[in-house]
Amino acid sequence: MAHIQFEQRLIDQNAKRGARCDQDHPTWILVNGSNLPDRTRSLQGKAPDCTPWLVNYGQILARGGADFLVVPCHTAHAFYDRVQAQIDIPWISLMTCTSQFIRQRYPGIHRIGLLTTDGTLQHRLFHRSLVAARLQEISPSIDSPIQKQVMQSIYHPEWGIKATGTRLSYQALTALAEAVQWLANEGAEVVVAGCTELSVALDKLGPLPVPWVDPLEAVADTTLDLAFGIRTVSSLLEA
Repeated sequence: MAHIQFEQRLIDQNAKRGARCDQDHPTWILVNGSNLPDRTRSLQGKAPDCTPWLVNYGQILARGGADFLVVPCHTAHAFYDRVQAQIDIPWISLMTCTSQFIRQRYPGIHRIGLLTTDGTLQHRLFHRSLVAARLQEISPSIDSPIQKQVMQSIYHPEWGIKATGTRLSYQALTALAEAVQWLANEGAEVVVAGCTELSVALDKLGPLPVPWVDPLEAVADTTLDLAFGIRTVSSLLEA
């Protein structure tokens, strides 16, 4: 579902820019890496290391002629450094794109609420880019009831979003609405949907106590800028 959600945003964003036919869109090459081990379980040592899969797919895309790589999965970015060292094209960071997007879209905001997986929280994947953008992260602790609700909304075998896809369950939506409210109560001024499944859900929640940011929208915007030469890759790569 991650790449489908990303591609839909890529098409929608480009239509807003004036694209009116197939030829107005950039060309992209897709690998749907559905056999990649679960990223959170991999980071916990409960599944194989994801690095070889990501390197293999990155090399396939590079050989196919891709100029840069976008991975819609947030937690996969925990393997960023190991993978980037073994592929010949730059991997564009979701975290960098999101932090820059927030700084541009909400210039007066400083406290960012983060909804994401245990793996992303544990490895502080948003930390460096948020600090670089002078933003403060607010997130639940991994063992907290709120974080457990977020994980259940993603992974529950019956009503979690990975299981139901876009047929969102009442349980998942309720759990995430409570999590957003918790972040707002903690002082978050904006909430980031730091997992593709959460991007799907927050779009369906209706009015929220604070605005939310979709990293897939941010990276789609950046992808179009890169594809059409509006921005350069060097302006995005993290130090």
